[in-house]
Amino acid sequence: MAALTWKCVNRPNNLTVEHIPRKRFGQHFLADAHIIDAVVGAIAAKPGQSMVEIGPGLGALTQALVERLGHLTVIELDRDLAARLRQHPHLSVIESDVLKVDFTRLAQAQEAVKLRVVGNLPYNISTPVLFHLLTCVEVIEDQHFMLQQEVVDRMVARPATSDYGRLSIMLQWRYAMEKILSVPPASFVPPPRVNSAVVRMLPRPAAAPVDVKLLSEMVRVAFSQRRKLLRHTLGRWLQEKACSAEFDLQRRAEEVPVDEYLALALSQTAAIQ
Repeated sequence: MAALTWKCVNRPNNLTVEHIPRKRFGQHFLADAHIIDAVVGAIAAKPGQSMVEIGPGLGALTQALVERLGHLTVIELDRDLAARLRQHPHLSVIESDVLKVDFTRLAQAQEAVKLRVVGNLPYNISTPVLFHLLTCVEVIEDQHFMLQQEVVDRMVARPATSDYGRLSIMLQWRYAMEKILSVPPASFVPPPRVNSAVVRMLPRPAAAPVDVKLLSEMVRVAFSQRRKLLRHTLGRWLQEKACSAEFDLQRRAEEVPVDEYLALALSQTAAIQ
């Protein structure tokens, strides 16, 4: 892989450096100026807001965001890129695997009521990152992510569609989401083999405390054989849990709205307590 020339966002006099994309980090760097402008416009950063960028890479979004915010915190795993980013006077750089970052503590450290989170997420860890952020959603104002389009389609899918599944339910119960932009492979260097998309995620207020592990297990069981009626899968699981809640099991898992899964999990959580 040839090295990429990078006009640094963090060096004076337009100095350039070179960086070879690292496959183990899933590095595909956004390079399309029109897409960058569209993403930055959708994020609509304002001065003084507390924002965290995951995986700034070569800084395609970073400079535009910091110009609007005044200061930006970035999380970068690649030590070479992290070292270069540290030279920018208006960036706070966390050199770490994002899955090890405690966003609740980060919000406290910044004395922020809520954090805005953005990023071009590596496709190989995008789902784990989404579930990691789900554990600290109380300190999140909103999220804007570039992801594999297939993943975004599953995130925003409606019931009774082929894309609707466990990821849809486990995110939609806590976020209002919409796909706001499609991004072709040619917008990246090197280009990935898949299409990408940008998703906006707005946390919903938690109506009632729910056992997230219970909800996750319940949905996993329901979709374990998605072509069969739920009485063959979830029905047996509910019997084992001695659940007495009324629930129509004469449907397939993909036909059940998020609210019904959530209500069932809440009733089971209350029964356990």
